[in-house]
Amino acid sequence: MLPLIQLQQISFAYPGSNQLLLNQIDITYSYRQRIGLVGANGSGKTTLLHLIMGLVRPTAGQLLFKGNEMRSKEDFRKLRRSIGLVFQDADDQLFSPTVLEDVAFGPLNIGLSQQEALRVSRETLKYLGLLHLENRVTHQLSGGEKKLVSLATILSMQPEVMLLDEPSNNLDTATRARLISILNRLNMGYIIISHDWDFLSETCAEVYTLHEGKIIQSSTECLHSHHHAHRLGNCPHAHEHEE
Repeated sequence: MLPLIQLQQISFAYPGSNQLLLNQIDITYSYRQRIGLVGANGSGKTTLLHLIMGLVRPTAGQLLFKGNEMRSKEDFRKLRRSIGLVFQDADDQLFSPTVLEDVAFGPLNIGLSQQEALRVSRETLKYLGLLHLENRVTHQLSGGEKKLVSLATILSMQPEVMLLDEPSNNLDTATRARLISILNRLNMGYIIISHDWDFLSETCAEVYTLHEGKIIQSSTECLHSHHHAHRLGNCPHAHEHEE
């Protein structure tokens, strides 16, 4: 079976910049892999997910989806039916008046009838324990509720893989634990950007570090619960000591 996603020699620089943010990156992502991605702020983690989704285009290199190179807008429209992106800020994802309308938007957009889209959306909300929110005004939800509803908007489209950008940011302890439980129950793979090593240790099987434009696979020993986190994974780094 062909890999789901392949990045081949992908480079990226912002328009007008001579400095590469991503430099000849190679990634092969197979079905149902559960990968964590760490790196310093500004290292290009979010940009990498946006490249996969076709929201930005690489300066050089190729992106393949199921063995086919992604070139046109139509190519990426097909890709987005199989890959779902959960944005870091839920307010960037939610725009409909009610929760149910937000969750049904994706299924309607991929061709489901209104009746079928509502059925799938209610099933998704029920699975996530959110059905009681279906008629709530979206912008009046709590931050944690918005985060879970934004996840529902992607799951209702039944993707093959999800890309999640800092999903545990600003969650209280109970909602964070609930999100971990949801992710572990899913029958799909995902790539998670996070600075929260404990969160990754409970949701991912492997971790990669983005450092100076390159992807480095961190040792599996990095995935463990602890009371501190190294933002550079197992890349060489120095500790600052108090005098």
